[in-house]
Amino acid sequence: MIELRGVSKTVQSGDRALTILHPLDLSVPAGQSLSIVGPSGSGKSTLLGLIAGLDTPSTGRILIGGTDITVLDEDQLARLRGARIGFVFQFFHLIPSLTALENVMVPLEIAGVGDVSATARRLLADVGLTDRGHHYPSQLSGGEQQRVAIARALANDPPILLADEPTGNLDSTNGRHVIELLVDVNRRRGTTLMLVTHDRELAGCTDVTLSMRDGRTERAATPDAALEPAGAAAV
Repeated sequence: MIELRGVSKTVQSGDRALTILHPLDLSVPAGQSLSIVGPSGSGKSTLLGLIAGLDTPSTGRILIGGTDITVLDEDQLARLRGARIGFVFQFFHLIPSLTALENVMVPLEIAGVGDVSATARRLLADVGLTDRGHHYPSQLSGGEQQRVAIARALANDPPILLADEPTGNLDSTNGRHVIELLVDVNRRRGTTLMLVTHDRELAGCTDVTLSMRDGRTERAATPDAALEPAGAAAV
């Protein structure tokens, strides 16, 4: 379960305060897939970064599996992310000097997982890259690089997977393949999935769509477009 209680984010811009995210209550049950859509600057990525513990809210509490992450120090946050959260970025963030297999092995080695190579190969097979493990990122297409990034994010079998514009650098075909892969992970593993996307058609692949504008939620909708009142973001 992911739970936000009165979470907001305000930053100083020159001599005035700029509210990026207005106070928000949000509940995401374990195993649900949720997409967050909206125009640039609507607060989508800020919301995802707060949930990941990569940023600190100005107000409110964020609970991950019952743990209030807003009171954790950096070391505690790092341990929680390593154990409970996988993160997929728009720009892949693969290490260019390592092969696809070695990129997936990195978090496994940090976690002290046994038989690191075999586990990494299985993860690459899960994302359809059985024969590409020996290739470097520069030798892979954008879609392949993103699939390596997904395999890496799943290395420690996290119960939560967060993806920030995972299709932003991909063409429409590869973008759909990546979204389908993420949704398949959600359904096959029971992983809670939250993804930010600008593509409302792709967002329709998830259980619930949360729309944002100007730092506020507009609606929460199921795939059949059942709407909730504005501000009611418990999904």
